[in-house]
Amino acid sequence: MKLSGKLDYLEMPATGGTLDRLKAFYSAAFAWSFTDYGPTYSAFSEGLDGSFQADSDEAPAKPLPVLYSQDLEDTLDAVANAGGAIVRPIFPFPGSRRFHFVDPAGNELAVWGE
Repeated sequence: MKLSGKLDYLEMPATGGTLDRLKAFYSAAFAWSFTDYGPTYSAFSEGLDGSFQADSDEAPAKPLPVLYSQDLEDTLDAVANAGGAIVRPIFPFPGSRRFHFVDPAGNELAVWGE
């Protein structure tokens, strides 16, 4: 059941690369699937939680989508092999580890694992 006021959707720009290239990247790196709604819009359904970061030294300049991985090293390799640019190699943060990458459209995302 959907509730009013709850986060429900994440829409990211695809203007820095072709839509087909982005879909191929996320399919190869994370096994995502897509539903096309015309030539310029493609939807995915891959889960959503969130947080806020109030520390100005740690806060991203833009919203930062964060994905989960059961094997961080394997996922880093999959991202790099699919054409993602690793911009922060695996590093510790409270309670876990993560890395950041830029996709073919220029969006920065992070991947965390335990």
